[in-house]
Amino acid sequence: MQTKTKDFWVFIETNEDGSAKNVGLELLTPGKKLAEKQGGKLVAVVIGNGVDKAVEAANAHGAEEIIIVDRPEYRRYSTDAYTIALCTLVEKYGPTSMMIGATSNGRDLGPRVSCRLNTGLTADCTALDIDEESGNVAWTRPAFGGNLMATIMCPDHRPQMGTVRPGVFKKSDPTTGVAKLIREDIPVSQEQIRTQVLEVIREVGQENVDLEGAEIIVSGGRGVGGPEGFALLQMLAEELGATVGASRAAVDSGWITHAHQVGQTGKTVGPKLYIACGISGAVQHVAGMSGSDVVVAINKDPDAPIFQIADYGVVGDLFEVLPVLINEVKKAKK
Repeated sequence: MQTKTKDFWVFIETNEDGSAKNVGLELLTPGKKLAEKQGGKLVAVVIGNGVDKAVEAANAHGAEEIIIVDRPEYRRYSTDAYTIALCTLVEKYGPTSMMIGATSNGRDLGPRVSCRLNTGLTADCTALDIDEESGNVAWTRPAFGGNLMATIMCPDHRPQMGTVRPGVFKKSDPTTGVAKLIREDIPVSQEQIRTQVLEVIREVGQENVDLEGAEIIVSGGRGVGGPEGFALLQMLAEELGATVGASRAAVDSGWITHAHQVGQTGKTVGPKLYIACGISGAVQHVAGMSGSDVVVAINKDPDAPIFQIADYGVVGDLFEVLPVLINEVKKAKK
């Protein structure tokens, strides 16, 4: 693909009601800095049907230009339709870089688009920068099971592409934006869409757990001891208006469902308060919650790695500490 601009694109994923998913708005924050370093504009790309809410949100969170594709065939995500639309836009405008949220849809769309454009893609990034010597985007992501961080660059092909996990960055405060709106009409026939979603069925027993949007998370690990231990965490969460999270060890043990998992193989979160109960602090877990504003760790092992990143630490048995904490929260609410 021929590069025509130095612009940095952020794909804004939409819901069926035309609103923006948080991850796209989060990516506008680092996108702004990277666009400035590249010497180009920050461009949001919104594809969907009835997407006025998403356009307003992208405008409020820093996009300088917004390219909009709004047609009925984009109401629900499909690999074929969205790939055609995004590749058509890239070939027309020629951005040098593009970010996509690493949601289920983003992880499907990113590789398909990069392959069709004959360029590279770095998946599940947790940090971004511009390399001063080459001017390339430096995409940083966990490697080898999260035991080290790898920085990857794509020097020979454009656009440079990467997916970034939700919760890694925070949305900027909304402002009265003045983004330039560019509307593109890209029709896709039913023959070009080889798959169709007929019905969405939630997994049996699966709760609607919004870890990525939670402001407070109470999370449990192997030290919780079993499913009954999570009942105590749930009590604290209810008092705090929090969401319950879990480490991979607790999920793998069957104590709580995968919907609650925080970490490299779960959700990446960035709440205002993260309370880690009985969590050792393995690198894989820390990769998913290190963006928290304040981390409180409760663990009876004083040498647990979680204390190295915690803002506040309590060395003690969580079954003794949590009842006291619950009572104190109740008192404070009276």
